[in-house]
Amino acid sequence: MKATSEKRNISITGPSEFTNITLEEPQDYAAGLPAVKIALGHAMKEMGMAKSFQTLSKMNQKDGFDCPGCAWPDPDHRSNLGEFCENGVKAIAEEATNKRVDIDFFKKHSIAEMSQWTDFQIGKSGRITHPMVAYEGKEHYEPISWDDAFKIIGKELQALNDPNEAVFYTSGRSSNEAAFLYGLFARAMGTNNMPDCSNMCHESSGAGLFQTLGIGKGSVTLNDFEDAEVVMVIGQNPGTNHPRMLSALEKCKANGGKVVTVNPLREAALVRFKNPQEAKGVVLGGTAITDIFLQVNINQDVALLKLIMKRLLKIETEKGGIFDHEFIKKNTSGYDEFINDLSNYDEDTLLKQTGIDPLLIDKTVALLAQKKRVIICWAMGLTQHKNGVDNIRECVNLLLLKGSIGKKGSGTCPVRGHSNVQGDRTVGITHHVSKKLNDGFQKTFNFTPPTKEGLDVVHSIQAMHNGLAKVFIGLGGNFLSAASDTIYTAEALQNCNLTVSISTKLNRTHLVTGKTSLILPTLGRSEEDQNRFVTVENSMGRVHSSQGRLKPASEFLMSEPEIVSRIAESYFQENSTIDWNTLGKDYDLVREKISQVFNGFDNYSERSKKSGFDLPNHARKGDFSQLPGGTAKFSINRLPDHQLKEDEFLMMTIRTHDQYNTTIYGLDDRYRGIYNERRVVLINKDQAAEMNLNKFDVVDIVSNYDDTERRAKNFLIIPYDIPRGNLASYFPEANVVIPIDQFADISNTPISKSVKVTLEKK
Repeated sequence: MKATSEKRNISITGPSEFTNITLEEPQDYAAGLPAVKIALGHAMKEMGMAKSFQTLSKMNQKDGFDCPGCAWPDPDHRSNLGEFCENGVKAIAEEATNKRVDIDFFKKHSIAEMSQWTDFQIGKSGRITHPMVAYEGKEHYEPISWDDAFKIIGKELQALNDPNEAVFYTSGRSSNEAAFLYGLFARAMGTNNMPDCSNMCHESSGAGLFQTLGIGKGSVTLNDFEDAEVVMVIGQNPGTNHPRMLSALEKCKANGGKVVTVNPLREAALVRFKNPQEAKGVVLGGTAITDIFLQVNINQDVALLKLIMKRLLKIETEKGGIFDHEFIKKNTSGYDEFINDLSNYDEDTLLKQTGIDPLLIDKTVALLAQKKRVIICWAMGLTQHKNGVDNIRECVNLLLLKGSIGKKGSGTCPVRGHSNVQGDRTVGITHHVSKKLNDGFQKTFNFTPPTKEGLDVVHSIQAMHNGLAKVFIGLGGNFLSAASDTIYTAEALQNCNLTVSISTKLNRTHLVTGKTSLILPTLGRSEEDQNRFVTVENSMGRVHSSQGRLKPASEFLMSEPEIVSRIAESYFQENSTIDWNTLGKDYDLVREKISQVFNGFDNYSERSKKSGFDLPNHARKGDFSQLPGGTAKFSINRLPDHQLKEDEFLMMTIRTHDQYNTTIYGLDDRYRGIYNERRVVLINKDQAAEMNLNKFDVVDIVSNYDDTERRAKNFLIIPYDIPRGNLASYFPEANVVIPIDQFADISNTPISKSVKVTLEKK
């Protein structure tokens, strides 16, 4: 029943057995005292009482360390009760756990044995204490000295016929300093093969925003939520993925703002929020968050937005005062073409595609017609589709019509996932080639960067699978579990001569390896680093310091900047004009070099302390003079065309509340009422009955693209409040059915939120 490898007798995806599921009614609120109790219980279990309070007192504080979870910004004035959420506590507890994966652990457990474990079991093993190596033909990892590990990497990189046979992956957990050095090394070596986790999540956001507004970042600040009249939350579940966002929405509501939620699932956090730091969140009913809930069909957001804008146009034509024509004339181009294109769509057809009650559409249109200050927030529910870039551009169209860019209480808000994924991109982690960026590196470091476009995640996997890439190095992350088409990706990794993981904890990527595999254990965000601090950039473009305060999990750990610099030294030997050794140790010098390559980082080290500083953002200022034509751009975006067969569904992958990205904290999804099980598929209650599918029936989820069948085996049916024709299932378990060659136009982001599948009853 398990996908296995012929090269080692290992499981690619782990077991498919069930774990004694129980169900309750989905909850109608998020946070409150239960969240506090569960978070502290998790912390105590992993860290103990004294270490828990020591850790949480420094988390997200100005003299402490940044949460390794999401990238939601910290307020200027931090709470004395603690500036963290339930899932932030879980994230830091996983990092600061007292459990250890040491030399004896690897002696006891073979790679094949560990591969049979669930991702939850693997992650719960603890912190890796020593550099480890698995040589070709060996069934166990064994300890290796740091010097010997770097020699292996240097030798394998030197043996490549072309620098483009190496792949340098970056997760969003790394610091600006480590990411900058990593990108510097890749370029100095001669390749732009720098895939990163953005490729799998918000690449569509960056592409869509850059095409329309000239900057691949959001335009709002945290304070804008207090001034917003309307916040639209589209394709996002902040209660699980970005819980501290709920405080911002609460402030919006307190000031009279309205929240419109667009999502196929009714998520608890967007129904009601009980702020555990306020009396009304503890003893009263909390704050009702959503004013209008639009339960849209999966990936019909463009249809919904077009319908809303057609209705707004009708009111504008009849009464006027709805669109900001002064803003449109001064700051935009393409308005007439956009308006003409809207006439090509029939309202009844658009309404049918959305699946939404027409009265709720009317209510939404009436609200938007009255208001001027609008923020649109989104996450993976918009980006991980074939038309992901179109989804983002259509959001921008609505904001441009309302003049809701570059004004207080208005703008774009892509809510980034991993804590520094935006910072990594800012300091040069990109497979794209930029002449300006190359000129900056050449001027600062006196070498000529490569000009050939690099590989993103999808194309790196294909290159490894086809034998065109032979060394994979991962700076953080769990690449295998995060990527689409799990079995294909596993085969790709196994085709490599060498795979290297720079990691804090054990994950599945360590168990599906190249011929030789190295695990290089690094410091966590919370751990002391010789009184040095690093920097990160939050989801809204603010750069600030992060300084670990805990004793490292092992004396054999090395910081990420030092690991990268040692790899570079091993590769170049004496043949480099760059002083890698000094850069790996002197973070102030790294920041000085960053300020020489990139604009906006003047006096970097000093300005990053305490609350930090905001990077330049012309969209935030409403200044589009530097864009081609000096204007923001309206765009014409198509409707999705899924062409589902009679027995096909559109499936989206989702997270549980006990999960962040690929890290599984537990087996419960309590907001949705699903306990002690992850191998489930949510289906419309009425449709399940019509198909004679009962609660807990066992099915396989099957996709078939280009006559290639992909099968996720043994999932339990859960009748649920989800639109007809739609399914939802957790990743990484369901990633096996996401085809490697199906991804968003322009951004190449996998179609993880709109996979055509069938269900086969066992």
